[in-house]
Amino acid sequence: MSFLRRRSAATPAGPDFDVLAMDPGDWPGNLGAGLLPAPDGSCQGVFLRYDLYGGRGPAMIIGNLPEGSPARETEEGQVPFEVAQLLLARENDEPIEVVSSEDVPVMQGDNLLIVRRVKLSESRIACVQFDRSDGVLVTIASWDRPITDDLYTLLKPLPAELFQQG
Repeated sequence: MSFLRRRSAATPAGPDFDVLAMDPGDWPGNLGAGLLPAPDGSCQGVFLRYDLYGGRGPAMIIGNLPEGSPARETEEGQVPFEVAQLLLARENDEPIEVVSSEDVPVMQGDNLLIVRRVKLSESRIACVQFDRSDGVLVTIASWDRPITDDLYTLLKPLPAELFQQG
């Protein structure tokens, strides 16, 4: 996901928010991370790419997009940014669109989480989204793996400092 890394000579500041993802130490495959920069150098999103297929492409992308991030803007029927990046990384150029979405309540410990399940025209992709209390949109796109409620218990905040370069 090098296309998401900053290309300027200035040292990237990294995100000013915690990233909700699976801890890299808990994941048995390869992990890649990318920052989506704005022209002013601020961070407009963090994406983590989890690969369980031994270098044959990612199994999952988890995106964290703060309010105001242009990657959150999608046209009617257009797939979320994370789905588009998953397809690009898998070298799949078939036209995919959103068929429908459904809000589903999920219990996470003692907290109720409203998860939006996004149904796509490509059945091998599972996609869910939910809003965090700090306004960050989390999107999980998975290739050929269902997203079950158990996945939400694996998510934890990774500190923004983890994504700072310097």
